[in-house]
Formats: sequence, C-alpha cells, structure tokens
Amino acid sequence: MATPDSYIPRALEPTLLLAAAQFPAVVLAGPRQSGKTTLLKHLFGTKYRYLSVELPEVRAAASADPRGWLEAYPPPVIFDEIQHAPELLPYIKERIDAQRFQPGQYLLSGSQNLLLLERVTESLSGRTAVLRLLPLSRRETVGHPHAPLPWEAPTSPSGPAFAQLWGSLLRGGYPELTADPDRDLHLWHASYIQTYLERDVRSIRHVGDLSSFQAFLRALAVRGGQPLSLTDISRDLGVAVNTVKAWLSVLEATHQVFVLRPYFANVGKRLIKSPKVYFTDTGTLCHLVGLRDHEHAAAGPLGAAIFETAVLAEIAKTLLNRGQEPQLYFWRTSYGVEVDLVVDTGRALVPIEVKLSATPHPRMAAGIKSFQKAFGDRAAPGYIVHPGDVRLPLTRDITALPFGAL
Repeated sequence: MATPDSYIPRALEPTLLLAAAQFPAVVLAGPRQSGKTTLLKHLFGTKYRYLSVELPEVRAAASADPRGWLEAYPPPVIFDEIQHAPELLPYIKERIDAQRFQPGQYLLSGSQNLLLLERVTESLSGRTAVLRLLPLSRRETVGHPHAPLPWEAPTSPSGPAFAQLWGSLLRGGYPELTADPDRDLHLWHASYIQTYLERDVRSIRHVGDLSSFQAFLRALAVRGGQPLSLTDISRDLGVAVNTVKAWLSVLEATHQVFVLRPYFANVGKRLIKSPKVYFTDTGTLCHLVGLRDHEHAAAGPLGAAIFETAVLAEIAKTLLNRGQEPQLYFWRTSYGVEVDLVVDTGRALVPIEVKLSATPHPRMAAGIKSFQKAFGDRAAPGYIVHPGDVRLPLTRDITALPFGAL
C-alpha cells in the first residue's frame, strides 16, 4: 500500500519554485490525479493555506461574496481546482494589483486547461505563470527527474527489461498507481475514465449520451499514430463532424490527448495535413483498447502505437516540466516518406523514428535520411528509439537509442 512518505519527486519542482518566487500568481494545470495537489502541498504546504474550490459549499460562499471570501483567505494561499470558481479571478487580480511586486501570493490549480487558460488570460494576464503537470514521466518513476534529453547530453544506454518496460506502459504514469503497485490497474483506469466522464466532460460541454463519447474515446485509441480523419470517425459513430471536433477539444482541454500536427516547410514536397492524436498516458490508451497483459500489448496490432505514445509523452513531459511549451510535430510526404516525431528545439529540428524491434539496423533510418536531406543544415542528428538495450550508431548522424536512454 502507498504510504504518506511515498512521495515521488517531480521534475517540475524547480520550475514551480522559480515561478512562485517571480510571479504574484502561479497556475498549475493538468489532468485529474496527475499529482497537482500533492506537489503543491509538498512544496508549499507548511507556509501556504490550502483550500479546495471544488467543494459545493466553498463555491457557493465564494460566488456570493468574492471580496469577502478572499479577505477570509488571504495570501499566501493554494486554491485547488480553481476552474470551479472562475468568478474569483478578477477579484484575485484586484488583490494582486494592490501588492503587484509581491511574488507567490496565489497558487492556483485546475484540470481544465483551455477554459482555465482563457479565464486566466482575461483576468491575470502578465501576473501569472502557467505550468502543466502531466502523469509521471519515465525519468520520474526511475528517480532521475532532471536527466537531459539525448540531443542535449550523452545518456546511459541501459533500459528496462521487456516485461518491466511493457508492464510500465500498461500501468501508465498516474502517481497513485506508481506509488502503490498493489492497486488493481484495470479497476483504477475504469474508475478514472468514469469519473472523468461524469465530472470533467459534463462540466465543459453538455454530452447527452456518454456512451457515444466513450465510443469516441475508443475510436481515437485504436487510431493512435495514424493521421486522423474526423470524417471517418463521424461516419463510424453516426454523429456530426462538428460534434467530433468539439469532443476532441474537450480531450485537449482536460489534458487527455496530445494533438500532433505535421511540420510544414517549403521543401518542394506536398505534405499531408491531417494531425495525429495520442493519449497523454499509455495506461489510459491500453485500458481503452482492452489490453490486460504486457505480452498482448507488445505483440498486438497496437504495440507500435503504444510505444510511439510512450516516446512522445516522455519528451513532451520532460519539456513541460522545464516550463517549456513542446514544439513537437511529425513529418510525412504524400509519397509516404515519414518521420514519427520532429522536435523543434529553436536551433534545430531533431528527427526521431520509433521502432518496435529491439534489433536496430540501418534500413530503419531511411525516413530520417530523407528528412535530413530535405532540411539540410536545419536538421540535427536523428534517433531511432527502440525497446531494447542497445545504443548503436547506424550512420554518422543517426543513432539507435534504447527507450531507457531517451
């Protein structure tokens, strides 16, 4: 069983502390159960008062008299799930402006990114730092939360054994499951999805038929790693395309998916425009497609998509934990030449291919070679990420890299 001292250090800690030392308010967004409350209490619990705004009686009191309510809970204070009382934000701004140069007054958390950011932009622009906390990265679960990415510094080639790797992908990265290995992961994910549907989905958008929305979740899950056709999903589910678009925006707003868009550049080739959608947690993905053991996850038809999801999530989480907005894309020409992931570092484009085989060979590098030829000096050395334990130069500027060294 998990114990009070089973806190898992988070890579976001230095960024969060820095933001609280420099901004009057900090907003920590992320999906439910990603560890936002635990992180805030761990870092600030001894000096900050904590209050959950999700409780009905708290919301009612805050709505009835915002100024009086804030007077009763002066800073420094943590307001958890602040999206339930957005009417407080203009009054928080009023109090901040009275002490504009006092950092760390309000720490606000929320699980609905797009709606929360819209309200924050309206009310607290220039007064707040906005950070995102997703489920645990591999770095955090193995106790090296601040390890560099491979193109930043050399990394150790060691990686987990087959069963350990796929077991972790099946379980996912939510802290409660990591801290308590005895928890039944299938029951946990089923309960999580039901809670998510009942609370977050219905609070953002009226969904009359939750079973249709659940079918939409499964339809996205089985299409992982493929260019997304909203028209196809609309036809398969028997709902309007605009409804599918709206449901996808709900998933983005609640941090359940990454939408990976194609990288556009004038390289003389016509590029495919459809985005790809990946779940932010491999455990959620595996649960939605009905996988129950790691052998079937690895060997089944969705093995490549699950592993690709893990690679994308690891890179995105690492960058988000530094307070950076990940600039991640895929590249694919109309002739079928593609690279699974392109990381725009601001200085260069890092091409990454994800392969399910643990035996890397030079033929796997064909897509990256085409990308490097197309982008010339803008293209950085590339990587083939695989589930094995071998780090191997395939060409002068393409390296096969174990997932454990990503």
